[in-house]
Amino acid sequence: MAMPARSFWIRAAVTGAVLALLFWKIDGAGALRALARLDPSYAVATLALLAVDRVVMVWRWIALLRATGQRVATKSAVWIYLVSSFVGSFLPAGVGADVARAYTLTQRTSDGGAAIASVAADRVLGLMSIILVGLVGAITWEGTDRFPIVIAGALTALAGCVTLLWADAWARSVIPTRLHPSLAVIRVFRYADALAAYRGHRGTLALVLALSIGVQLLRIAQAYLLGRGIDIDVPFDYYLVFMPIGLIGLLLPISISGFGAPQGLIVWLLLPAGVPEASALALSTLIVLTGIIGNVPGALLYLRTREQRTHR
Repeated sequence: MAMPARSFWIRAAVTGAVLALLFWKIDGAGALRALARLDPSYAVATLALLAVDRVVMVWRWIALLRATGQRVATKSAVWIYLVSSFVGSFLPAGVGADVARAYTLTQRTSDGGAAIASVAADRVLGLMSIILVGLVGAITWEGTDRFPIVIAGALTALAGCVTLLWADAWARSVIPTRLHPSLAVIRVFRYADALAAYRGHRGTLALVLALSIGVQLLRIAQAYLLGRGIDIDVPFDYYLVFMPIGLIGLLLPISISGFGAPQGLIVWLLLPAGVPEASALALSTLIVLTGIIGNVPGALLYLRTREQRTHR
């Protein structure tokens, strides 16, 4: 069995097992009732914010492409980003879209290392933005004393993300010299060098980090609106604490489209706020479905392109 197929079935099994456990332990009928009472006005507001966050996500990646002089037309970059996000939804959550985007871009540019580095830089800065928002939320929330481990973990992860921008230096120090001539190591160095090139574009890094923070705040606002739409009365500052952790959970390659384990994590994170498990499960489901809806433009572009190729 091919590795991608094996990975899919493993994730499918994990997703199915976690969903079965959640619906066994939690009142599934209550979760469905919570979903049914979603206020349409909150749903529309959430979709509006979703559209904005997709625009900002594409904008930040194009900024990274332009910084290193990659000659990719804006229209083509938008197509690659949206279609890769859709195609990537069938691959491991979180990394699937990145792999699809990097692969597609390498087919359209002469510098594959720089293409992959632009995707890696986008992911690193995106992860940094999640950590920063979560760190601010954990520090400012009135229940800060409950999250010392979260704060310490966030600072460590943030330092790790920054370190990746110096991968060109430490990779050559960590990897034994005798292995440097191997093809695999040469590729690692090439990608590390391409990623390190962004250190010379501090303005772009600052812009993309700011845009990434904006994206995370938009996603947290979407979760807050969906929560209010199903009568979850939790203050916005608590969403700043738990949603960054939930967003990282959604990035982990352990689920199918975010279902299963990430939902269980969000349910668990809402327990300290006194949210009933059925309502928490409903909210986690709405958050995952919102991400799927965000891939609809990419699906439409993919189908349109496929249809055009069929009729040639």
